[in-house]
Amino acid sequence: MKAIELKHPLIEHKLAILRDKHTGTKEFRELVSEIAMFLCYEAMKDAVLEQTEIETPICKMQTGKLDEDKYAFIPILRAGTGMLDGVIRVIPNAKIGHIGMYRDEKTFIPVNYYFKVPKDLEKREVIILDPMLATGGSGIDAIEALKAKGAKKIKFLSIIAAPEGIEKIEKAHPDVQIYCAHIDDHLNENKYIVPGLGDAGDRIFGTK
Repeated sequence: MKAIELKHPLIEHKLAILRDKHTGTKEFRELVSEIAMFLCYEAMKDAVLEQTEIETPICKMQTGKLDEDKYAFIPILRAGTGMLDGVIRVIPNAKIGHIGMYRDEKTFIPVNYYFKVPKDLEKREVIILDPMLATGGSGIDAIEALKAKGAKKIKFLSIIAAPEGIEKIEKAHPDVQIYCAHIDDHLNENKYIVPGLGDAGDRIFGTK
């Protein structure tokens, strides 16, 4: 399953503002949320609807509705929480879990410190949220932890992705579909995405 990259003039426009180092915290947060909403929209193209009867002001009709209870959003802390507002606008009744990880600055290996997810993951479609897919280490750890809890259908939503991270996840978990707003060029020696947008967590929370 090859990564799906959103290619749209509106996305490129918003990414241009998001990447700009002069973009302030408020606007950065809003753009992360907006782009996450577009990513969720794309990821839901294969959603299965349940047939139900409703009544319009004119007549009764058969139509499809989504069972929102069958979905779970799992942001990777802390930057992934910046995408939550956008995705829950699309599926407001989805369950929400959290996976806490940080990157060791010397080894670049993700360190896990928190894991709290909804019950019955095997009955839900699980959507991981992480603005930056860099080395793929955090993504693989998150996927493996969720599969261990029973998750069978997992998607990964990222705003900016590096080819190295995509390749690593696709190799380790070929059943997981990746959606991203843009695939960037490469990782630098410090494992940051180039051209990227800096540290997404710091920019979302204004900690730098």
